[in-house]
Amino acid sequence: MMPIAREGWTFILMPLSLAVALWAMGWHAAASAALVLAVGVAFFFRDPAREIPGGEGLILAPADGTVVQVTPYSGGELGGAATQLSIFLSVLDVHVNRAPFPAVVERVEYRAGVFRLAWLNDTSAANEQNLILLRAPEGRLLVKQIAGFLARRIVCRVVTGQELKAGERIGMIRFGSRVDLIVPAGAHVTAKLGDRVKGGISVVGALR
Repeated sequence: MMPIAREGWTFILMPLSLAVALWAMGWHAAASAALVLAVGVAFFFRDPAREIPGGEGLILAPADGTVVQVTPYSGGELGGAATQLSIFLSVLDVHVNRAPFPAVVERVEYRAGVFRLAWLNDTSAANEQNLILLRAPEGRLLVKQIAGFLARRIVCRVVTGQELKAGERIGMIRFGSRVDLIVPAGAHVTAKLGDRVKGGISVVGALR
């Protein structure tokens, strides 16, 4: 059975219940459509197990998707120069987000914003987002969960002071979104524009 993120069951059961009710009333075509919708929603909320790669100092992708930006970062959350790596998630990608590095959650901060198309670079600052600041002996990292045009529900599973392992689940964004990873300027970033990455599996850099 396909593993499902716990945040998805409410959305899956609604069309599934509707399908059962419509079938019982004899409206088989409508029931079939509702069932197809339920399967599609279940596919979106899939949460496959991941074999997290070992290796000291490896930075892992925090999300599945396509790398749409690798640029210097002008925000000051890390206390110095930094590099931003942005990943766009389509509705076909797994939307569970994962910790990029073994670290302690230093701060979680929600920021209200707009809902522009998530692949545009200005959405990193303008769109609704949730910031997860991570602290490790090697330095600080920042994960931004950013809502897009369709994704208007950011789920954060972590709290301040929580210790995370590399690749551990930290939340998800529903129905299309963007995740930014901000690393110190001294980190070695290997991911390139256009790369396809998988959260908790793909190595996007190193921090030692």
